[in-house]
Amino acid sequence: MNITRENVDALNAVVKVDIAKEDYISKVEKILTDYRKTANIPGFRKGHVPMGMVKKQYGKAVLVDEVNKLLQDALNKYLTEEKLDVLGQPLPKPQDDIDWDADGFSFEFELGLAPEFEVDLNSKKPITQYAIVADDKMINEQVERIQKQYGKLVSQNAVEKDSEIKGVYKNEERDIENTVTLTLDAFKGKTTEKQFVGAKVGDVISLNTKGLYKDDHDLMHALKLGHDEVHGLDIDVTFTIEEINKRELADLDQELFDKLFGKDVVSTVTELKDKIKEDAEKQFKQQADQKLLNDVTEYLVENTKFDLPAEFLQKWMQASGEKPMDSEQAKDEYEKSEKGMRYQLIEGKLITDNDIQVTLEDIKGHAKEMIKAQMAQFGQMTPTDKELEDIAARVLSNQDEARRISEQLISQKLIALYKEKANLKVKELTYEDFVKEVYGDK
Repeated sequence: MNITRENVDALNAVVKVDIAKEDYISKVEKILTDYRKTANIPGFRKGHVPMGMVKKQYGKAVLVDEVNKLLQDALNKYLTEEKLDVLGQPLPKPQDDIDWDADGFSFEFELGLAPEFEVDLNSKKPITQYAIVADDKMINEQVERIQKQYGKLVSQNAVEKDSEIKGVYKNEERDIENTVTLTLDAFKGKTTEKQFVGAKVGDVISLNTKGLYKDDHDLMHALKLGHDEVHGLDIDVTFTIEEINKRELADLDQELFDKLFGKDVVSTVTELKDKIKEDAEKQFKQQADQKLLNDVTEYLVENTKFDLPAEFLQKWMQASGEKPMDSEQAKDEYEKSEKGMRYQLIEGKLITDNDIQVTLEDIKGHAKEMIKAQMAQFGQMTPTDKELEDIAARVLSNQDEARRISEQLISQKLIALYKEKANLKVKELTYEDFVKEVYGDK
């Protein structure tokens, strides 16, 4: 067997594989001999079928199968030994006139080669790294939410600004009848609030849905309608009051602290606020890190310049896609995928150049931390090592889940790399200001 390569240009090559008879004949003859021993052909005893008949019936199929196996093994070995970084998979050049009676065969494959490039993390303009802090306003609001959640409901005679009101929305024409519990701060206008304040059980309040709630998702829930149905909805509805309650705030005492965090973990209001701040900023850090990852990714894709073997990749997409596609469809698909391909190459380069690795122990450790956090949400604060090991083993037996955790860890290591080497400027701000700056004031 002989394998040669001709480089068409920096991104494309053709590999030619010459297979001689001696490369495959012994394997083919052995298989045919085994077939002869087991073949059931009318008129012949098992094991006594003439070899000529076996070759006539099975010879070509066995030959084609063995040559294809030999070809694939040889090609894969060649790509590995030559350390060729290929994109997609080798594409066989069409051959409609193969003479399977010949003593040897030649096959050609097109290769798309990965480009050579360098990645520069040191951008001229610094990229913002957000540090989101939980301010006093947010912490105090969270303390009040906790007190409300664990407080008790007290019945009221009339609606006040801070009441919880249970009632039924109705619109006969649209067949709307839905029971909800609401608070007045969800409404958009002060006029609606005035309609409710002072109302009593049994009162019917007439409302219009246009601009009724601050958030359309609240209107979806209130009327039990789909997203498209509430968009721009302008109809009259009635709200019949069934219950009026006020939620008395729970005392900030040890009983509440133990319910929230486990026995004696927190023992003062100051410690409670510190814990809320710590937990909130952990979540904020994840969001800020994701924003940083997205921003650096966008910078790298836009500023790391290299060519791709576009024509080869479009042909490969045509050949490997689940559904048949013509050249125009393949071109459209390539254009949609090009940015993702570029980032995969950039990410691979960063991982290789910086020796970023994720071990099985890393994956197992991350899985155990995730499980501990989930168990803590259900009040299981101190699981044993054996419990964690057993659950982690079950989780990681799912290959998709193991791969997802591995990708998370790679992302974490890339974020750490960016924080170390990229040109970043740290900007500290509250979560409210972060949302305004990044997503717009919604």
